[in-house]
Amino acid sequence: LLGALTLGVAGIAAISLAVAGILVMNVMLVSVTQRTGEIGLLKALGATGSTIRQVFLTEAAMLSLAGALVGFALGHLGAAVIRQLYPTFPAYPPDWAVLAGLGTALVTGILFGVLPARRAAQLDPVQALAKR
Repeated sequence: LLGALTLGVAGIAAISLAVAGILVMNVMLVSVTQRTGEIGLLKALGATGSTIRQVFLTEAAMLSLAGALVGFALGHLGAAVIRQLYPTFPAYPPDWAVLAGLGTALVTGILFGVLPARRAAQLDPVQALAKR
């Protein structure tokens, strides 16, 4: 019974990660689309594809880390509420779980940010500036 429950929770977590990753990818794709002129200007000024890719991967990492920190704060708030309602229940998240959650969010954001970053790095500067 406990194994089935663990698998069920793991399945829900996997679906949540996929949804969050797709959300990060959509936000980053919109960002690339809106900043096409800026990307073209950077490339025209000599920025390499690698530099552009790093900029967008850093943005994806910051976006996912911001979401992870909000989730971290909400989790601690929920644990504090549980401790207030049930003082004998030790509702403290283990340190490994906090680090694993933050790390997983960061890795998910970076993995799902690769496609938009590659798309931004492959833009032709002349066409990108023409769309501006």
